[in-house]
Amino acid sequence: MPLRSKTRFSRRAQGFRIPPCDNPVVSVIIPVMNEARTLGNVLRQASRVHPQTEVIVVSNGSKDGSRELAARMGAKVISYDRPLGHDVGRSIGAKHARGAILLFTDGDIVIGAGDLIPLVQAVASGVDVALNQYRGPTDKHEVHSVVLAKHALNCLVSRPDLQGASMTTIPHAISRRALDIIGADALAVPPLAHAIACHSGLNVRGVHYIEVGRTNPRRRRTKNGDPLERLIVGDHLEAIRRLIDKTDDRGGKSDLTRIRAMVR
Repeated sequence: MPLRSKTRFSRRAQGFRIPPCDNPVVSVIIPVMNEARTLGNVLRQASRVHPQTEVIVVSNGSKDGSRELAARMGAKVISYDRPLGHDVGRSIGAKHARGAILLFTDGDIVIGAGDLIPLVQAVASGVDVALNQYRGPTDKHEVHSVVLAKHALNCLVSRPDLQGASMTTIPHAISRRALDIIGADALAVPPLAHAIACHSGLNVRGVHYIEVGRTNPRRRRTKNGDPLERLIVGDHLEAIRRLIDKTDDRGGKSDLTRIRAMVR
């Protein structure tokens, strides 16, 4: 997002307070760890997605005043002293959500309400899982392993039409029905939640494109590579294992005319 837009958001967020909501239709869930620099703008945009919106911030391990800022702005704050990971934060936030629609985003990327609203509207119109259509770059000689994992998982769950759209990518929204079927605990492993949603026959759709590749803060790399990359690929392997457990060794895919017993 251009610097000018960030500055405009920052000025408008000053002194802003989220309106109280006794009967929310939408619950916006935002895991946060030391994101006070962007959080005010994120909260302001999140509160605008529907007239009846509650904003839930799951602060885990924050030491920079993020928790206090969220509370001052009127968000419901669930606080933990140690880092839990953003995915676990989404799972916890979902358990506290009261809305019929749950919208998930992060505290370090300012996404305008105009890009969040289509996800909410899609769920309100009958979609169970409304995904960001961002698929990641595939026009490279060496495609990133996380991008490959998303595309591969969608093929395995018989949804190649989704390409790389995934619950691993924010923002996305789900219905209360989807939450009941997927289970809040599974949200802690987004590819697993995604596989459950698709395999269960939920209405999963990519509904709106939001560029989050360039705006996502750079991940911390070590001499051994990106630990988050390995985590996400491992999450996809866990999702595949669950699919096999629920179907068969081929994930429910046909063996066509092959008769393996003939060579045993």
